[in-house]
Amino acid sequence: MPFVDLQSRLGINMDRWILMQSGAQPHKRAARCHAFEKEWIECSSGIGQTRAKKECQVEFEDFYECLHREKTSARLLAIRKQREKMIKEGSYTPPACHAGQAEQTP
Repeated sequence: MPFVDLQSRLGINMDRWILMQSGAQPHKRAARCHAFEKEWIECSSGIGQTRAKKECQVEFEDFYECLHREKTSARLLAIRKQREKMIKEGSYTPPACHAGQAEQTP
């Protein structure tokens, strides 16, 4: 316990700002990445920052991917490039609805 507990004296809760997904959410629903953040915190709590960086790397990577979607964006970009390549080669023809044309309805 700290000698002077400033958080309770000033009426602020630093944990609410540090753990952004665990805070109170609108409509009392869990945030998108809440489960990943919870796993990472459970893994890293009590073992120290140095050990947590090594032992909880998988949980942190999952949480980071959920927040920033970098791997997902890279995969979608690769899929889009492959699609454009196949269209140029002539081995793939996109449907009319994907080409920006109106549907032909009777």
